Amino acid sequence: MRSFSRPLLLGALIGLSALATTVQADEPLKLGVDIPFEPFEYRLPDGTLAGFEVELGEEVCRRIQRQCEWVEQSWDGIIPGLMARKYDAIMSSMAITEERRQQVLFSEPYYSNPSVWVTLRDQQIDPDDRDSLEGLTVGVQRGTIRDRFITDTYGDIMEVRRYATAEDLALDVKTGRLDSAFMYYPLALANLQVDEADSEVVVSSELIREPKSYFGHGVAVAFRPRDKELAEQFNQALAEIKEDGTYDELMHKYVDYDIKI
Repeated sequence: MRSFSRPLLLGALIGLSALATTVQADEPLKLGVDIPFEPFEYRLPDGTLAGFEVELGEEVCRRIQRQCEWVEQSWDGIIPGLMARKYDAIMSSMAITEERRQQVLFSEPYYSNPSVWVTLRDQQIDPDDRDSLEGLTVGVQRGTIRDRFITDTYGDIMEVRRYATAEDLALDVKTGRLDSAFMYYPLALANLQVDEADSEVVVSSELIREPKSYFGHGVAVAFRPRDKELAEQFNQALAEIKEDGTYDELMHKYVDYDIKI
């Protein structure tokens, strides 16, 4: 049987380790994303991906010299998909919360967006008047922080209906099958045009960012806890993107309000 001296064996193992790291770095960086989520990630008519986070992610990959590969995953399975190694990170408008910090490693936050209540124009409600909400229906996207907030805060007085996609939720708001919905503000803009004067659906609350125990501390990229080096590469690239003006250019391309954090 062929044998190796301990120093030679150790050297070989170190060399193989370095080679494995190099190969891994040369492979596409897979980013998990829930599509569509306008204006942050969505498909153009020709099928290509677009959106603020898509362009931001591509710019990060360019700066860390990796090729991006976007992997679609429904939201309710997006963290399990990360843990199952279907992709290397989640870049899909994931808010930092304490509950999620127990499962994933977050980058520094790169944007913040509010949530809102929406209703048909002739059915506006007051979320602060709990008595007036008794028996009403409210829709949320399943598995989101808005789902948890509504369930915990209003689930005892309202019927909560959960939807797999923002499009399905928006459709039931428009057709009056819901009394109200609690949505991410960008999705209300994209799917219900709540900012347009003639929109049949309107915002029925202030822009909501609190409490942070539900709505988090901004949106960040999520990694497996062991991938600290990759997270730091993202942090460095995101900081450069903010400092050199690239972030502002992308932000103003997709939204008319300030989301920078």
